[in-house]
Amino acid sequence: MKHLPKHLRPRWRYLAVELESWPDADISRRPVQRALWYAAGNLLGDPGSADANLRVLGFSFEDGTGEAVVRVRHGEVGPARAAVACVDAVDGQPVRLRVRGVSGTVRACEEKYMGGPAKERDEKRVVFRNEDRRAVQRGDSVDIETTPESDGPSFAGATRFDIQ
Repeated sequence: MKHLPKHLRPRWRYLAVELESWPDADISRRPVQRALWYAAGNLLGDPGSADANLRVLGFSFEDGTGEAVVRVRHGEVGPARAAVACVDAVDGQPVRLRVRGVSGTVRACEEKYMGGPAKERDEKRVVFRNEDRRAVQRGDSVDIETTPESDGPSFAGATRFDIQ
């Protein structure tokens, strides 16, 4: 089979997407892909979702933060950004997705928007609800463990200024 001529090949744009969740979250590429498909289907409908054709190409997630490269058709960047913004959970775990930028090639997307300095992670002990609790600080955000570890960790969000 011959390749299509360049002017007939589909054109793509690449979204650099930032992911953030609780420090103990374990998220992988496939559930993120599924969440994006469902969000696009619910927001744009089946025809709009098929037009956008969201696909997770690159993915990394560790210690509650991560990033992904999402491929989208050239004329569907706006609807794709809206679909990404609609994702609020992946595999039942709350997550925040934010588009850092849009690029015309995967390489430019990775060089320009991804792989920046990682937020330093610092664990400390704080008093929350009159008890000593573990807190994980990343940048200006702080996640305070609200339940004992035997029941499975649950977190409350705060800022660096809330714990001083």
